[in-house]
Amino acid sequence: MFTSKSLLSETTNLLRSNKISATDYVQEITRVIETKESKIRALLPEENYKNRLINQAKNLEKQFPVPNKRPALYGIPVGIKDIINAQGFDTKGGSKLSPKLFLGKEASLVSKLKNAGALILGKTITTEFAYFEPGPTRNPHNIEHTPGGSSSGSAVAVASGYTPLAIGTQTIGSVIRPAAYCGIIGFKPSYNRIAKDGVIPFSTSADHIGFFTQDIDGVSLAASVLCDNWNIKPIFSNNKPVIGVIVGKYLQQANSKIIELFEIKLEQLQKNGYKIVRIKAFENIEEINRVHRQMISAEFSIVHEEWYDKHSNSYRNETKNLIHEGREVTVGELSKARLNRNELRNYIEKIKIENQIDLWLSPSSTTLAPKGTSTGSPLMNLPWTYAGLPTITIPAGKSTDNLPFGLQFTGSFMQDEKLVAQLQSFLKK
Repeated sequence: MFTSKSLLSETTNLLRSNKISATDYVQEITRVIETKESKIRALLPEENYKNRLINQAKNLEKQFPVPNKRPALYGIPVGIKDIINAQGFDTKGGSKLSPKLFLGKEASLVSKLKNAGALILGKTITTEFAYFEPGPTRNPHNIEHTPGGSSSGSAVAVASGYTPLAIGTQTIGSVIRPAAYCGIIGFKPSYNRIAKDGVIPFSTSADHIGFFTQDIDGVSLAASVLCDNWNIKPIFSNNKPVIGVIVGKYLQQANSKIIELFEIKLEQLQKNGYKIVRIKAFENIEEINRVHRQMISAEFSIVHEEWYDKHSNSYRNETKNLIHEGREVTVGELSKARLNRNELRNYIEKIKIENQIDLWLSPSSTTLAPKGTSTGSPLMNLPWTYAGLPTITIPAGKSTDNLPFGLQFTGSFMQDEKLVAQLQSFLKK
């Protein structure tokens, strides 16, 4: 298992109090990378990355010599998904296209991390343009299985102890699913809660920035740096939350193994005094899935229009197919799909209020991590992402074949602080 230094909240305390130096920590991190990276391949190759990190850590020590004046993420090396611009690094988007096409100003989220004292560990591997064509990254629990996608490298970097924090993006399920497959915590805030400038878009109406950690206190810490207008002291009841579970066609998208594991967890929660309210909703889930796909494929084709017309031979098949599919979506269909986001969000909130539910709970994935290169299905994540709601996955154990299983918690729009606080309380009971 991972040492306490894999936990973001504990590691920042050690670094800020000078119980471990930033230089020593970076050297420890690079030793872990050198031991594991040839098998799991979470990072884009970078010459002399170790010397770069050590030099940056030394500069940080000079900049902040007084422990009690060190910023929130002092000395933390953060993995950055390779669709996000960071000064000094190429952005390739997991593709064969020239990085010159994606040149641009550093993403403000990266600048926020640096201003909070973080170092850039490196670029983490993504599927091609954050869609389904996989990279070489493997699941650290079993390298014959996928780590999920599209934020595969970021999830694996955290799961493998390279870093206690890595950044991903989610347009369908690209934070929550790989976090679940890799047995860590993934947080996708509300739509637009983290600025998306400096990021290669997939679908501007569905893209979310999210991140991975090993601990829920680390989620709160990172969110306070990355999320706009984060309230570090949210008001919420410390009573056990009423948990809502969507049953019917939505849940039935998961396979029998996932449903079995999920029901075991629900039974445990009930025995521990939690009220579980089962709601038959999303009975039109096929339509929700279809309209969401229309929206993201259309917007993806718009983003890639000029690049694809000039460099189509450099695109892989899954990505090509999505572009061609998106070009068939009409302006009216796209407009309707965008409007449906708010309708779905309002519908979810309505049934939540009517049934006095505090939190939604669902499986984080339709299956355990599949064997091979398929990045798996994001359908358990899709309606919550489409509605722009904040979601967190937490590890909930492993199957008999040592593959992690995750639980996905969903809150109300722009009540991210409440969701995180509820999960902090939940995990400490």
